[in-house]
Amino acid sequence: MKFPDGFYWGGATAANQCEGAWNIDGRGDSVADHFTAGNKTTPRFFTHEIKSDAYYPFHEGIDFYHHYKEDIALFAEMGFKMYRMSISWTRIFPKGDEDVPNEKGIQFYRSVFEELKKYDIEPLVTISHYDIPYLLAEKYGGWASRKCIEYFLNYCRVIFNEYSSLVKYWLTFNEINVLSNGYGDIMAAGILPKEDGMMFLAGQDKETKCRRFQALHNQFIASAKAVILGHQINPDFRFGCMIAANLPYAYTCNPDDQLLAQRDMNLKNYFCADVLCRGNYTPMAKRYFQEEGIEIEIEPEDHQILKEGIVDFYSFSYYMSSCVSGDPDLAKAAGNMSEGVKNPYLKASDWGWQIDPKGLRYYLNEVYGRYQIPVMVVENGLGAHDVLEEGTVDDSYRIEYMRDHIRAMADAIKDGVDLIGYTSWGCIDLVSLSSGEMKKRYGFIYVDRNNDGSGSLKRYRKKSFEWYKKVIRSNGEDID
Repeated sequence: MKFPDGFYWGGATAANQCEGAWNIDGRGDSVADHFTAGNKTTPRFFTHEIKSDAYYPFHEGIDFYHHYKEDIALFAEMGFKMYRMSISWTRIFPKGDEDVPNEKGIQFYRSVFEELKKYDIEPLVTISHYDIPYLLAEKYGGWASRKCIEYFLNYCRVIFNEYSSLVKYWLTFNEINVLSNGYGDIMAAGILPKEDGMMFLAGQDKETKCRRFQALHNQFIASAKAVILGHQINPDFRFGCMIAANLPYAYTCNPDDQLLAQRDMNLKNYFCADVLCRGNYTPMAKRYFQEEGIEIEIEPEDHQILKEGIVDFYSFSYYMSSCVSGDPDLAKAAGNMSEGVKNPYLKASDWGWQIDPKGLRYYLNEVYGRYQIPVMVVENGLGAHDVLEEGTVDDSYRIEYMRDHIRAMADAIKDGVDLIGYTSWGCIDLVSLSSGEMKKRYGFIYVDRNNDGSGSLKRYRKKSFEWYKKVIRSNGEDID
């Protein structure tokens, strides 16, 4: 269990899921603010108007906006070396298309970064984490319009200049490959349906696919331009892509299953990562476009921009693996913006996500072998039913989950992977993106908040809090 000196141990959150304060101090509404609550069996809905008789859990989150000093102090107590967070675009530019930023928003994040600096915690900042300004989606059609590139770069220019001395590590788009996987039209691209509907609903007709992949291409260009701009403003900035790891195993040794698994790895992982890390579309993506009749507009200068704006490191979220098969009758498995066939050799979480620590080692070897740039695991964790008793939570199941994944990372390092950081997801309980509930908890810190929004918001240390503190203090050697 040997991790490199200077390894970035820490945790991760997102502004839309934890920050709250959705309409104060000049902040505008993002598309994420239009998602209603759901649960394990009831889907979340997108509504064009904020309805008085519906509950929108992202509006309050866990109120990190007013608790950030307390929360960062708890992260420091655990010994965090890095905290992955996101900036809410609409706190800087409330509508997205303004010329002048919101000063109160700028000052808020400056205060957060200064608080992190006080404890020597390195911020890892996601620039766009599923929170496109609602006006850009409604007025321009979201990322399907190249106008968004211009507004995104204006936003980047402001935060790069404002926080040049406080932030070194940046991620451009969170889980950018959810669009290539057929998810995220609304939440990731801001492509709004004509009528209110399910949050994850994504059409598969040719017109919808063309619009989706146009949005993805525009995000590629925006990412590359942000990298170029950032390196001009501060040559010490380091930029990463952020991919939702979709690890497919062939269900059988049938060559058809093997080819399906290879195709999934290419289209669901390398499709986006090749553009961001190498500056070009993978050949299999081009074949996919031809077979699906997908046509997108690519400007003559785009190819050069993508080449010049490649990222410095590869980051990803990893929760599970799945199997693929040509047999339509096999039982399906749930997942993080993914779907597949159940693996009979794996256990699953309370929400049906299969638990596969060895898959993390496998994925790390695959992506490092392909791109040969530093790697970070920036999301990984167990969503579970946690019960608060006598001021704490006995979440031994979470400790077991994380211990096994940390061991897998150590093995990947022995394999030769240049792994430089690990920020577990939801280091403090927050609102689930997929279900919109608090009941699905990931954190080392319990937050007294319920699915209906009730609760004191008081923070409590779980059993895993002291365990992770020990892991960090020993640089990953003491994990039992």
